[in-house]
Amino acid sequence: MAPSTPLLTVRGSEGLYMVNGPPHFTESTVFPRESGKNCKVCIFSKDGTLFAWGNGEKVNIISVTNKGLLHSFDLLKAVCLEFSPKNTVLATWQPYTTSKDGTAGIPNLQLYDVKTGTCLKSFIQKKMQNWCPSWSEDETLCARNVNNEVHFFENNNFRSKGAPSFVRLYQYPNFAGPHAALANKSFFKADKVTMLWNKKATAVLVIASTDVDKTGASYYGEQTLHYIATNGESAVVQLPKNGPIYDVVWNSSSTEFCAVYGFMPAKATIFNLKCDPVFDFGTGPRNAAYYSPHGHILVLAGFGNLRGQMEVWDVKNYKLISKPVASDSTYFAWCPDGEHILTATCAPRLRVNNGYKIWHYTGSILHKYDVPSNAELWQVSWQPFLDGIFPAKTITYQAVPSEVPNEEPKVATAYRPPALRNKPITNSKLHEEEPPQNMKPQSGNDKPLSKTALKNQRKHEAKKAAKQEARSDKSPDLAPTPAPQSTPRNTVSQSISGDPEIDKKIKNLKKKLKAIEQLKEQAATGKQLEKNQLEKIQKETALLQELEDLELGI
Repeated sequence: MAPSTPLLTVRGSEGLYMVNGPPHFTESTVFPRESGKNCKVCIFSKDGTLFAWGNGEKVNIISVTNKGLLHSFDLLKAVCLEFSPKNTVLATWQPYTTSKDGTAGIPNLQLYDVKTGTCLKSFIQKKMQNWCPSWSEDETLCARNVNNEVHFFENNNFRSKGAPSFVRLYQYPNFAGPHAALANKSFFKADKVTMLWNKKATAVLVIASTDVDKTGASYYGEQTLHYIATNGESAVVQLPKNGPIYDVVWNSSSTEFCAVYGFMPAKATIFNLKCDPVFDFGTGPRNAAYYSPHGHILVLAGFGNLRGQMEVWDVKNYKLISKPVASDSTYFAWCPDGEHILTATCAPRLRVNNGYKIWHYTGSILHKYDVPSNAELWQVSWQPFLDGIFPAKTITYQAVPSEVPNEEPKVATAYRPPALRNKPITNSKLHEEEPPQNMKPQSGNDKPLSKTALKNQRKHEAKKAAKQEARSDKSPDLAPTPAPQSTPRNTVSQSISGDPEIDKKIKNLKKKLKAIEQLKEQAATGKQLEKNQLEKIQKETALLQELEDLELGI
């Protein structure tokens, strides 16, 4: 029977061992400590019942529940391991090498039957990137990326392969051209894409990236976020702040997702399945988002070159729970119980101040371990559990008691040149901070206003108020007409400048943008567009900017 709390695996220069989860944090007897610095990789199975590791000589598999060794394979250089979803297959990868005479090397990707220990199939896989095959949850299908093709295998029979796949959604095994696709999306600016499926496999988020931003606005290239559903719906997710997309994560409910994006300070926004913003967390020093296993808590964090500030949010009520700081963290993981958080500082990302901390989501540090100064920590990970083992608990906002003192982060003072050091400090900021705001439509509105529309609306209202004030100054005997409390959304798009030439330009721009939308819809259905039609689509950004400039000048 599985333990009542998840185990914690710790791998470093002190060896490989397991620690009991909260509240004890003692070394576990499930796995005898393996000393030495040769352990390169370790992994739990998805349900947490199996554990595999490589020690530089062999790859071993043990049963966590029975504490017994199941199999041992002679794989001296294994650096990647992965269990299939139902624990049927263990995939291993070693660096690919060729012989001295230049002949092809031996297969370095092995698939082992976990039950019998026999090797089912070996492949040559030269690159570590995307090395592991991908299984469906029931293991009836396995897909492997080979030279810009996707090979499909059924029921773990690796002696046959299927047909190539495309950047479209298909219902296997129907690959009969573009018309057979459940949904598709055209990308006019993409060197590579990253696909993020939701838990129910009903929709996928696609981050399309280019290596170079031709406008020169970003060092990271250009990125766009797209939504594609198996029911045929697709949309571009409109991100109101320019800049890189740092992270995109699905809620476990599969009904919403959170994106962290934009030049620092970055924005974070939750979107629904219509790609409408539901809640905007404003701006802050963040580059990552992590939903709890039950999906009711969201952590926004700034790791890497940021200071490790975390924001823990109740996403049912959109209320901030705590703001702990995990300085120098290189790793973050939710405990399967949905209450505890693991942060760690690991080598080789950082070789000093290695260690890990266990937090309660209310901000209390419950356990802390610092490795000795002459040692390194390489990996820390929770034992996984299947869904439903740990029920969701009511969210609390009061910090839980702890015997471990919280460390107050050191506040670095801003540099001041000598000429200003004896003068009063001003409160000037490089960036205006945007506060969190609920983006759900209010009563009477079907959709929240976009950033541009909101800006236009405020501009229009301010101009209207100024005109009314001017009239009241000219006619003091007449009472001024009060300005409306709110302007309907359609007044922004239908506002008239009073200049016939500008109105004509706006009308023509909208006509061109409508034609571009129609062309994009045709391309999405698989229709081959002419060269001049593609050139029209590429002008969309410039036309939108021109339209915005004209409307802002109203």
